[in-house]
Amino acid sequence: MTDEILLDADDRMDKAVKAYEQTLATVRTGRANTRLIEHVQVDQYGQRMALNQLATLNAPEATLLTVQPWDKSAMNSIMKALQASDLGITPQSDGNIIRLPIPPLTEERRKALVRQVHQKTEEARVAVRNVRRHAMDELKTELREGEVSEDDEHRAMNEVERMTHDHIEQIEALAKDKERELLAV
Repeated sequence: MTDEILLDADDRMDKAVKAYEQTLATVRTGRANTRLIEHVQVDQYGQRMALNQLATLNAPEATLLTVQPWDKSAMNSIMKALQASDLGITPQSDGNIIRLPIPPLTEERRKALVRQVHQKTEEARVAVRNVRRHAMDELKTELREGEVSEDDEHRAMNEVERMTHDHIEQIEALAKDKERELLAV
């Protein structure tokens, strides 16, 4: 039973790291990346849809993103959604393609984005620690119910701590890479 708890905890910690990695991809750097706009929600066909479900997204240049709607009637909805998003980029349309020029980041904006990365990093650490707490509680319950010995519980708790440490190190490495990328001029 402890093996199941350990496998579940490891799986959930892996998912927390993956979610953090995806969150970091949405943080804008000085380069164009389609992941910046994939998450933008557009009101179309009577429902909210992700932008990548309505259009082809491209990054033809290092400082330009393009959005080509599959249905031209969605153009205005996409423009409104992009303008309302928190990207801070003004879209330009020629009737067929929406262009999003990525302006260079100012020093002040870079520092604000680094603070945002630190905040998201702490949220990811908390998510991993919550998985650890949950696994530890399950192990203690198993001990109380007499399903595992104290030695097995102790070994499993040490394993959970090791997994937690490894996953937090992964998160820290991802954060350092993103911070380095943001501060590179």
